[in-house]
Amino acid sequence: MNNNETLKALVSKLILDIAPEAEMHNLDPNEDLREELDLDSMDFMNLLDSIAKETGVNVPESDYSLVNSLQSLTDYIDKRL
Repeated sequence: MNNNETLKALVSKLILDIAPEAEMHNLDPNEDLREELDLDSMDFMNLLDSIAKETGVNVPESDYSLVNSLQSLTDYIDKRL
């Protein structure tokens, strides 16, 4: 398993912690997470906070548009590890 796949698995687990009803197997990794999973802004912030705690990578508000999909989020984290 490469680093990006490991990160996707971690992010998927963290999403399920916040939105247990999320159907991760149906998620398009290139679509907007908030839209696909019906996450409100607080859920999204909680996800980013969980990611920061697990990986040490903080996503500033100015970068939120860069982490809107599962793929872009894992790429963002991967580049900063």
